[in-house]
Amino acid sequence: MTFEMQNPVLASSADRRMRLPRAGRRAVTGAVLLALMAGLTACGSTGSRAPDPFEDDNKTWQEMALQLPALPQDANLLPFDVSAIATQRFAIDAKSLSVGKDGVVRYTLVSVSSSGAKNVRYEGIRCESREQKIYALGHADGTWSQARSSEWEPILSNGVNRQQAALSRDYFCAGNSIAGDAAEMLRRFRMRRTLTNDLMN
Repeated sequence: MTFEMQNPVLASSADRRMRLPRAGRRAVTGAVLLALMAGLTACGSTGSRAPDPFEDDNKTWQEMALQLPALPQDANLLPFDVSAIATQRFAIDAKSLSVGKDGVVRYTLVSVSSSGAKNVRYEGIRCESREQKIYALGHADGTWSQARSSEWEPILSNGVNRQQAALSRDYFCAGNSIAGDAAEMLRRFRMRRTLTNDLMN
């Protein structure tokens, strides 16, 4: 029987060759991990994030620039009812009514007290947030002046003269949405048909 002697140098070289794939795999794994970490760092540095479905859309709302209309003429006034206990008579100027791209219904409101005193105001109603705003006050000399308080305020429906509540409920808003365009709103005023009447028929 013949025994072959193994050269220790060759054996050592073979062992090293057998261990190379394992070491190579460790090197590749480390390189992949480094690449992934670099990619995550790059993504974080851009500041981008997934959109939040619960974010308030009102944060991005922007109001249009104000353009005041001409002061109203009596022939263009459309009266509307507020309540049985109202102490004033109310009407809007048909020529001033508009629905803006910002979702605001704007109009000139004319109110007349029992003594005959007349007040003219240019206002806006935002159906989405159920708010109202006074832009300007009209004067007998044909000019406008900016209202002292020009902030958006909640529409109140518990006052004697709740004209904004009547306008939003009966003519301008269906819930939190705008009820048609300006032409449709004017049709309601002229026919004395409110949104409540339309829903009942």
